[in-house]
Amino acid sequence: MTDAPYRIGVDIGGTFTDFVLLDSRDGTLRNGKVLTTPAAPEDAVLSGIRQLLTVHGISPADVQHVIHGTTLVANALIERRGVPTGLVTTDGFRDIIEIGTELRHDTYDLFMRVPEPLVPRRRRLEVPERVLPDGGIRLPLDEDAARAAARDLVAQGVQAVAICFLHAFRNPAHERRMAEIIAEEAPGLTVCLSSDVVPEIGEYERASTTICNAYVLPVFQRYLMRLGDGLRGLGLTGPLYLMLSDGGTVGEATAARHPIRLVQSGPAGGVRAMALYGVAAGAPDVLCFDMGGTTAKACLIEGGEPLRSLDFEVARVDRFRKGSGLPLKVPVIEMIEIGAGGGSIAQVDRLGLIRVGPESASSDPGPACYGLGGTRPTVTDADLVLGYLGAGSFLGGDMRLDVAAAERALREHLADPLGLSVVEAAWALHETVNGTMAQAAAIHALEKARRIEGYTMVPIGGAGPVHAAQVCRKLGIARLVAPAGAGVASAFGFLASPISFAFVRGWVAPLATVDFDALRAMVGGIETDGRAMLAEAGVPSGAAVRTVIGALRYVGQGFQVEAEIPAAALAAGDRDAVRIAFERRYLQHYGRTEPSLPVECVSWQVIMAGPTPAVSLTAPSGGAVSATAPRHRPAWFPEAGGYVETPVIDRATLRPGDRVVGPALVEERESTLVLPPGTEAVCDASLNLVVSL
Repeated sequence: MTDAPYRIGVDIGGTFTDFVLLDSRDGTLRNGKVLTTPAAPEDAVLSGIRQLLTVHGISPADVQHVIHGTTLVANALIERRGVPTGLVTTDGFRDIIEIGTELRHDTYDLFMRVPEPLVPRRRRLEVPERVLPDGGIRLPLDEDAARAAARDLVAQGVQAVAICFLHAFRNPAHERRMAEIIAEEAPGLTVCLSSDVVPEIGEYERASTTICNAYVLPVFQRYLMRLGDGLRGLGLTGPLYLMLSDGGTVGEATAARHPIRLVQSGPAGGVRAMALYGVAAGAPDVLCFDMGGTTAKACLIEGGEPLRSLDFEVARVDRFRKGSGLPLKVPVIEMIEIGAGGGSIAQVDRLGLIRVGPESASSDPGPACYGLGGTRPTVTDADLVLGYLGAGSFLGGDMRLDVAAAERALREHLADPLGLSVVEAAWALHETVNGTMAQAAAIHALEKARRIEGYTMVPIGGAGPVHAAQVCRKLGIARLVAPAGAGVASAFGFLASPISFAFVRGWVAPLATVDFDALRAMVGGIETDGRAMLAEAGVPSGAAVRTVIGALRYVGQGFQVEAEIPAAALAAGDRDAVRIAFERRYLQHYGRTEPSLPVECVSWQVIMAGPTPAVSLTAPSGGAVSATAPRHRPAWFPEAGGYVETPVIDRATLRPGDRVVGPALVEERESTLVLPPGTEAVCDASLNLVVSL
């Protein structure tokens, strides 16, 4: 299969499932997009791949592999569709997942909501044992109590068990013995160990992450089985790879063991693509703006690399408020959810203001204009009424939009209650979304000690290019780079991502006393395991590259900073070089350092990666274009006095050096770039449209 010329990237979103087929011989890209099937996500994947191969006359035998990103893990946690799960923990610690950190995400809300634990108290069982912070054993595991706990969980009907003992990240012996006992007493149960899933300090976050992994693991494994069977039924016999939340990809077997690492897989692919687009356009510092059908997200890229983190939250009860969700300690590309997607529903709140989201029409029933049963107004309905979307050219004409239905929804739910015309209501909805997203992106940048005005925006997602120029104006950003194929950029990003996996190990110790011999031995052991894991995914051992990242902080601080440690510093045990690497990153984050304070290590991350696939940003596109689009249509630009007869340009006809002056609408099959009056776009050598505002 390594000689097969085609590779396929698939991204399942809340509204659409996107496809990119890459011909490795000449770099030609062929795109596809179908409505997501929430009840059985694999149905949309299989349908879209079948359609893509049929339309372009490609044999399944010519497909080398499929790379897949999915929202299945996140949705299972948000919608509570995992399996009945139990927790076995150290005697006295069953309530840690409710006590949490004791921090309030809203200090002044007397009725503040917190997420319900995935494991109810009756299924959280304690076992006498105690491992000390240095890994020593104070109290051996009580095996009789362990067996009783296993039988109790079986009697309660659990299907998965998370084991999280105190300080197991330093010594996993008790967790592993507990797993053996469960296997003896209840061999059919799925078991996850915190020392495998997240071997780091922080018992609350470690327990939460392990529980989430156990909760979704059987669901995810069944999904992978159905998808794999379906792909083989189509005649695709090559491997299935999956995108991780940190921008790497892994083989099917690895993903099946660590599904929690895929919780942000789709957006991570988009960030990978945007980094490539930004560098190609000479803009290494980029604000990624990814607006799809259900949500919008933002990410900062500096020097061509996105900001990363080892902390994430999922299933927030207060969607945009940090601290209101289930904490996860997994490697992720750091993003912020900044607003609504195209399918987000608008309504008038009790103060008489338009509020958009968080509820989404998704793909079922979808926005009113889809004609699939939706009756409430969404962002997509407003964009259609404003003329930014073409009723006959949406998805290249494959899906005709119903303007009358969109107007009816806007009139009934927004315009009449507020005493506005339909177009005024549509513009108010559009501006509300833009303002919300701009404000959230600006705050995100300030929290990272960055001035957002100096960044270049790269918009992707089906709705991103529609809103990008107006969001840029609100942020004071003077330049945006609009790539071709923005509507399926996440799927394209999968094809540009290396096979890689990040291993994290907790290691709390002062830098001055770190045992570098032990550290090198640990890193070497991880490297050996990593090379074996990459070999399972087809990466030769000699092609694997190791990167070591230390999470360090000044003694007494509660938050750490991640810094890449030079290989020479690790080999020589050079503490000064490690400190220099840490303080360089600390300075970027906080604008100052504390030379008089001692430094301590918190954890070490070893990333094993294969070669980055070569993709061309200038390759011809084999995808369908909006050939049925009219040359002009009315589009709403208040600065020009209202509706303006606006030129509609087929994106596929633009060549390097071509200029487009706003107002204009640049259409391609999966998205539309809106250029308001006062903007100018130039097509660069990579076929990006570089827009000056």
